[in-house]
Amino acid sequence: MVLDQHQSTQRAGGLDEEGAGGIKAAEDLEAVFDVPVQLAAVLGHTKMKVSDLLHLDTGMVMELDRKVGEAIDVYVNNRLIARGEVVLVEDKLGVTMTEIIKADK
Repeated sequence: MVLDQHQSTQRAGGLDEEGAGGIKAAEDLEAVFDVPVQLAAVLGHTKMKVSDLLHLDTGMVMELDRKVGEAIDVYVNNRLIARGEVVLVEDKLGVTMTEIIKADK
């Protein structure tokens, strides 16, 4: 394997020269900064029969599996990455991150 000058060398124990445990610096990841990802903030879920779905109309309320004030899930490319709270930012909705979900290795 040939390493170029932008890759850091690994020491025994998996730590790079800065001791970051293999975490790449921002300049090492620059090639992927412009890759688009899909982000979704999910308020909740529900199940219903097709017959009930066909009867939905403007103004009807669809009950979800979450309570008011309960954290919502934030997904990137269908992977849960965080939980947060819905906030109002001027006239738009936003999400304040309250918990970052660590990736399983």
